Amino acid sequence: MKLLIVESPAKAKTIEKYLGKEYRVMASVGHIRDLPKSNKDAVDIEGGFTPRYVIVPGKAEVMKRIEEAAEKADEVLLATDPDREGEAIAWHLAEIIKGDKKLKAPLRRVSYQEITKEAIEEALKHPRDIDQNLRRAQEARRVLDRLVGYDLSGLIWKKVRYGLSAGRVQSPALRILMEREREIRAFKPERFFVITADFETPKKKTFMATCSVEPNEEKEAKDIVEKGKKAAWKIADLTASPVKRSPRPPFTTSTLQQAASSRLGYSPSRTMRAAQKLYEAGAITYMRTDSVTLSGQALGSISAFVKKKYGEKYLEVRAYKTKAKNAQEAHEAIRPTNISALRAGSADDESRLYQLIHARTLASQMADAIMTRTKIVATAEGVPEFTATGSTIAFDGWLAADTAAKGEDVILPEVTAGDALKLEKINSEEKFTQPPPRYTEAGLVKELEKRGIGRPSTYASIIKTIVDRGYVLKEGRSLQVTPTGEVVSTFLENNFEKYVSDSFTAEMEDELDQIAIGERGYSETLTEFYKPFSKDVAAKENIEKLTNLGDAPAEFLCPVCGSSMVMKLGRGGVFMSCSRFPECKGSRTETGDVIKDAEPIGTHPETGNPIFVKTGKFGPYVEMPESAENPASAEAEKKGKRKSKAKKPKAKRASIPKDINPSEITIPQAVKLLSLPRELGVHDESGKPITASIGKFGPFIVHDGDFRSLKGKDDPYLITLERAKEILKEPKKNRPGAPVISREVGEHPKTKKRIYLYKSKSGYFLKKGFKRVSVPDNMADVLTPAEAIDILKAA
Repeated sequence: MKLLIVESPAKAKTIEKYLGKEYRVMASVGHIRDLPKSNKDAVDIEGGFTPRYVIVPGKAEVMKRIEEAAEKADEVLLATDPDREGEAIAWHLAEIIKGDKKLKAPLRRVSYQEITKEAIEEALKHPRDIDQNLRRAQEARRVLDRLVGYDLSGLIWKKVRYGLSAGRVQSPALRILMEREREIRAFKPERFFVITADFETPKKKTFMATCSVEPNEEKEAKDIVEKGKKAAWKIADLTASPVKRSPRPPFTTSTLQQAASSRLGYSPSRTMRAAQKLYEAGAITYMRTDSVTLSGQALGSISAFVKKKYGEKYLEVRAYKTKAKNAQEAHEAIRPTNISALRAGSADDESRLYQLIHARTLASQMADAIMTRTKIVATAEGVPEFTATGSTIAFDGWLAADTAAKGEDVILPEVTAGDALKLEKINSEEKFTQPPPRYTEAGLVKELEKRGIGRPSTYASIIKTIVDRGYVLKEGRSLQVTPTGEVVSTFLENNFEKYVSDSFTAEMEDELDQIAIGERGYSETLTEFYKPFSKDVAAKENIEKLTNLGDAPAEFLCPVCGSSMVMKLGRGGVFMSCSRFPECKGSRTETGDVIKDAEPIGTHPETGNPIFVKTGKFGPYVEMPESAENPASAEAEKKGKRKSKAKKPKAKRASIPKDINPSEITIPQAVKLLSLPRELGVHDESGKPITASIGKFGPFIVHDGDFRSLKGKDDPYLITLERAKEILKEPKKNRPGAPVISREVGEHPKTKKRIYLYKSKSGYFLKKGFKRVSVPDNMADVLTPAEAIDILKAA
């Protein structure tokens, strides 16, 4: 038996279909070793930047099963992804498996660009050793990102605010967005006037033309309009010329993310999730690549398809050249593995993305589209020229495959030079120049690639990180820097300008790429960077703390002492603080409302605890502290001892429904809201509690992970234990086509919650919140709780 190891269960499921019974396919479920979360002892800097890897939590059982299978195998084949990350996973697997004294089988590496029967069989004919340079390049990135991230983040915690972070690549990306924000703020709009006229031709056809001059002054615009009304107009010139539109190269990672953003509205991370699913299902080639080349075999099948569907004149075989320096991610563009397959993907996201990839791949090997560009010039004495342009498709070429790129024809009427024109109307419109637009996700990916910051596999995670950290807000499709992001970027630019610059970041990427091709050493590269970097960080230990965002608007004075105020960044966001702080603690919200200590609306009739009305991220709510101050800390304070940092008392909270005005809520109403969740009692069979509450989708009861909606007369505030048991006995209703529970896998050892395996039309899966995590069909009957936990942790 031969053992073949891949990363994901979905990939294992696809490959298993192509191999015979002599192969066993297993999944590592992602990385199995990584640096420890704590920075202490994660990297031995003095020992040549040696990483001290640990088994990823939850992966011990996975490795145990893989090692047991390897002991029985005649050969172990490491078939992880064909990039740095895949090479690193293969190396980590090999390092652990080689430590097993019972292992006798040889360990080899196989790689492929697509998951098809032919590609897998071909890869198995050419096993190789692990590429140590490639995995060293991944290790260098991982170690470098850890050292930079921890050192800079530690300083930002001290000098800006606890919990913030910085990174080797995310910080330059944030700086690019911040530079655009400053451009927008500094922009001064300029007025101009657009003058248009509607004309009628001798054949009674109409068209609109635009003045070639855009005056800045209203008087000049009015002068042109008045003269135009009185003048005699004619056709001065008419030109029609053919224009070629060439297709774009097949997709790389970055161009796929850009096109999916502009065409489909997908974020980079959403695009990559769908692409990953398509790749693992064998529908497309590997999706992390900066190459635009296509294999000879692919070109042959694409050519045959174009000839058959569109005809010989539509075919134009093209060879595109990869522009990216040190392209290392993979060796072929993203394309369908079978060009004849017009549909692929089990979900809508996957299906739409596949159609986009299919269209771009076909178009890249098709003839130019020929457009006829027409221009009409209308003139009158004493008035600037007015022009109208139109275009029509003479030959659609590649646009036949990529119809979404066509645009609309603008057809102008037939005229001849010298024809007299009748002016129907002429007017001017005041406009103002616009500031440069904020970057979209697609625009930022393009900019990062242009500047050499990051690599194809990192673009999606860079954007996700700065959004998740709260440094950037997505407003529609635009990325807007938040006050927190501005403070962090300003701090880094002022104190570490070199390390967040384009040139330094791009040069560092190039050096890391050189490790991958054996032109640079691992230790020397990290030493050259880290020694001066660590000194620069240490030199900033005594700088002043940065939380001020500048002066507050003059009309807002301190509500306590009347002094001026400053804008500051706090844990809850931006607020106004008295300029005399800490002597005076007056404060306002960002919009100028006075911030006061919360006052209770009353006390709970049973506990005597105060009840407050507050507003949080998700709207108004009532809150009741469940315990008073820690008596031990109060006693210590009386004796003059230093007050210990006691934990905040726990509080019970409940959202205020929309039909209740927060300013008018009564104590009885608040008490009722705070009574949920209600523990109704214990289930006779399981011995576990049954609880009633209200959630995102309405009132419900829950017992041991089994949620049931309450409808009709069943009220979460009044329902009895007996009624809840009756509801739980009823068979759970599923909507038509909805997934059903296939079986109970077991109990989670820590949370004690039941783990269920579900089945839908597309296969078996586990649930992680609202997310579905695929499980291979061959594991469905034998899946253990430990395996289920491993799969969920890796998702």
